[in-house]
Amino acid sequence: MPAPSAATFARLLELVAIEDAASRPTRPVVEAFTGRELATIPVGTAEDATAAVARARVAQVAWAARPAEERARIFHRYRDLVLANRDALMDMAQAETGKSRAAAQEEVLDISMTSRYYARTAPKALAPKRVQGMLPGLTKTVVRHHPKGVVGVISPWNYPMTLAVSDAIAALLAGNAVVIKPDSQTPYCALACVDLLYQAGLPRDVFAVVPGPGSVVGTALVENADYLMFTGSSATGQLLAEQAGRRLIGFSAELGGKNPMIVTKGANLREVADAAVRACFSNSGQLCISIERIYVEQPVADEFIRLFGERVKKMTLGAGYEFGIEMGSLVSEAQVKTVSGHVDDAVVKGATVVAGGKARPDLGPLFYEPTVLTGVTDEMECARNETFGPLVSIYPVAHVDEAIRLANDTEYGLNASVWAGTKAEGEAIAAQVRAGTVNVDEGYAPAWGSTAAPMGGMGVSGVGRRHGPDGMLKYTESQTIATTRVLNLGGPRGLPPKLWAKALAPFIKVMQYLPGR
Repeated sequence: MPAPSAATFARLLELVAIEDAASRPTRPVVEAFTGRELATIPVGTAEDATAAVARARVAQVAWAARPAEERARIFHRYRDLVLANRDALMDMAQAETGKSRAAAQEEVLDISMTSRYYARTAPKALAPKRVQGMLPGLTKTVVRHHPKGVVGVISPWNYPMTLAVSDAIAALLAGNAVVIKPDSQTPYCALACVDLLYQAGLPRDVFAVVPGPGSVVGTALVENADYLMFTGSSATGQLLAEQAGRRLIGFSAELGGKNPMIVTKGANLREVADAAVRACFSNSGQLCISIERIYVEQPVADEFIRLFGERVKKMTLGAGYEFGIEMGSLVSEAQVKTVSGHVDDAVVKGATVVAGGKARPDLGPLFYEPTVLTGVTDEMECARNETFGPLVSIYPVAHVDEAIRLANDTEYGLNASVWAGTKAEGEAIAAQVRAGTVNVDEGYAPAWGSTAAPMGGMGVSGVGRRHGPDGMLKYTESQTIATTRVLNLGGPRGLPPKLWAKALAPFIKVMQYLPGR
């Protein structure tokens, strides 16, 4: 299958939320596999972002006024459209990022599952809820959830569809409008997803796409939106959190990770070696939740290194818009330089290359082999810094407690993987790992794909959570409405205040023993 056609790019370009887009400066969008220019994209300005937020603010009022059930129907239709157009979406994801077909399919499936989950659960989650009042029978207390208003989303290039749209789905179903700044390398992925949302019935101004530099468009969003959702590096997340804090607006972020895997001597090593390929090298390792550190108990470390090394050497690496290729290219020259820099630095300082270790310009401009290292020490760049590429280091350890200690010896805390002799042993280890998600007997997919459960990071790996009820209610303002009935706290008319005060204290004491108090 070829990359998307020129006609496809031209049609999607019409959806950009920039006035007079045809007359604006542009930047090229290239096919990652080849470096060939596919299209151009207009470069948005702060004024474009501010104008999109203003339009979204107007449109949001009518959108929020719709019943949640009506909003949910649009996302049921959207889910069906995503699945019906999955091949075209995967083509676009591969063209802009260079990822394998399987990694592109992950995006499509995630969008579909997220749409289904929130479309099914949003009406109930957003409905007003009666809670126990201060004085049962005398006080009725109801909690309501109001949308924040306009949510700004700044999305990355590594999963440019799911990380652009899945967060927005929850915000939109909660009654907000959304303005998104996609990464400049992958703007058409966001536009392709938004196109289907419009087809499903979403009003156009309720979800606007403004491409442009993060320092310009992203800054304008944090200066004008009512809430900000960001996925990207910890350093940029810290800067945006500071900017959001100055305005006292809500902020949520999924940030970097240096994610560990723990393998005990009782684990099925051949099964672990196969799964570790997925855990470490899906999307060419350009995944916040991919594994970059593997701790293996000493008695089985040599065998695991042999099995995993052999499996990685057999991985299929190449360009192609079809299934069967295990790993595609990286997304940019900057990523290639980071990976090669980390590998070269480690080798010079004494690390051993078990598999990979080289760029592959014979396959395309941005290819780098999946790489496994041993003998990595703390003075090496890749020891503690996130590589965000196809590089993993293996560390033999004396026992499980040492593996847990080393797994937690990091400022990050996003994802982890545990493999042990039994499920119970794996779960017991998982509970001791300081990470927002931990997968037992897999790398990352089960926790990520459990859309009913919260997903996010500890430490510098994030703020807040996506998925689950938390992933939608964070886009709302909780409001408590308490109605006093029969009589108020001043007591019955004609009753002396002293008598009322004496009666009130034992009455409240009795209330403490009633069910629900």
